[in-house]
Amino acid sequence: MAQPERRGPQVLNIGEVLAQLSADFPGMTASKIRFLEEKGLINPRRTPAGYRQYSDGDVERLRFVLALQRDQYLPLKVIKDYLDAIDRGERPENLPPGVVVSPRIVSDELAAELQNRGRKLTEEQLRTESGASVPLLQALLDFGLISHSNGMFDEHALQVARACVQLESHGLEPRHLRPFQAAAEREFGLVERAVAPLASRKDSASQARAAEAAREISDLCLTLHRALVQDHISRMDI
Repeated sequence: MAQPERRGPQVLNIGEVLAQLSADFPGMTASKIRFLEEKGLINPRRTPAGYRQYSDGDVERLRFVLALQRDQYLPLKVIKDYLDAIDRGERPENLPPGVVVSPRIVSDELAAELQNRGRKLTEEQLRTESGASVPLLQALLDFGLISHSNGMFDEHALQVARACVQLESHGLEPRHLRPFQAAAEREFGLVERAVAPLASRKDSASQARAAEAAREISDLCLTLHRALVQDHISRMDI
């Protein structure tokens, strides 16, 4: 009786990798994959002729990177820290509670959590999950702190609403918070100008670099803002 043929690990070329990722990440390109390799996020094997050979593990690793980047807006350097921890056999800090990241890089639980990050909420769902009252939610809309598309709200609106519920308990109403929106628009203008040389190029690799640079600059702006506010608080005579 013939023995069943034993197959080794699957080896994919870059086109086959794109085919596997395209349903979840429609804008994915070969240039973006090479950019992620350049940043040390993946390290596919090479043939003696220099052609890349991707494994199933490489594809799962790419899914992890792309999902965190898209749905949690994390800079690549933060995602790389997660991957380095996984490679050391550790559980990365700050991942959603209860998520197991091995043996698959993206577990079913993490995939569900990341999918929720991209979900849309009705006004009723937004109120329920944030704890915001009808008047507070209307005020947030009136003052431009949140917005909707065809009546649906995103994760950003939920984060804003939750924060404003807590701030309201300290006597800070949406009308007091308009400077935050103005400051955010100014900071976005700075980010936009900084990445303009890259963003003006239409090739996908440059677009990927522009998006990553924007995330890094935004993170630095938030760090600077927090440090400046904390400096003023430290001088309070309390």
